[in-house]
Amino acid sequence: MEKPTTDLSTLQDIKKIMERSSRFISLSGWSGIAAGLCALAGAGMAKIRIDAYFKEVASTGNGCTSCLKYDLILIAAIVFLAALIAAIIFTYFKSKSDGVPIWGATSKRLLWNTLLPMLTGGVFILKLILIEEIGLIAPSALIFYGLALINGSKYTMGDIRYLGYAQLLLGMICLFAPGSGLIYWALGFGVFHIIYGILMWRYHDNNEEDTEI
Repeated sequence: MEKPTTDLSTLQDIKKIMERSSRFISLSGWSGIAAGLCALAGAGMAKIRIDAYFKEVASTGNGCTSCLKYDLILIAAIVFLAALIAAIIFTYFKSKSDGVPIWGATSKRLLWNTLLPMLTGGVFILKLILIEEIGLIAPSALIFYGLALINGSKYTMGDIRYLGYAQLLLGMICLFAPGSGLIYWALGFGVFHIIYGILMWRYHDNNEEDTEI
């Protein structure tokens, strides 16, 4: 009478193996935490630079807008590069620990499905910079990033879509909160990443069974 139970257990094991083989499971919670810390550091640097610009305007009646724009773009590029390097490093060690190749068919699908919305968003944001629609940059970044996470969640841990939903919602709220873009940017890319990274570390990195949050 125990055969049906044994068969069910075998089927469940096969299902888990198939799910693991179709998803890139070596994302590390530390990647999210590192990305969040980089974003908060970048937001702090941007706030200092913006305050310095307005202080200059108040004291001299004039400020170098193009210099401010260049510095903010540079800060954003440094933050993105630092977060990317941290993600690659932590993912490499997690992949090595799991015994899973870091570059395979699944990781390629994941990369393509996340990069497509992000590259589209990058072009859109570049146009916003060129026409000086500065107030739309932060919400646009959050919205396109949220779409990228939701799109990529099909090929990695499915619960990452919740972070995508949060970024998407935050970006839409930010659209109707002029002058608060940096706060929402820091909240979405900084605080939300850190919280999700901690949860990911708690439920995935420390467990052999990858149970979704």
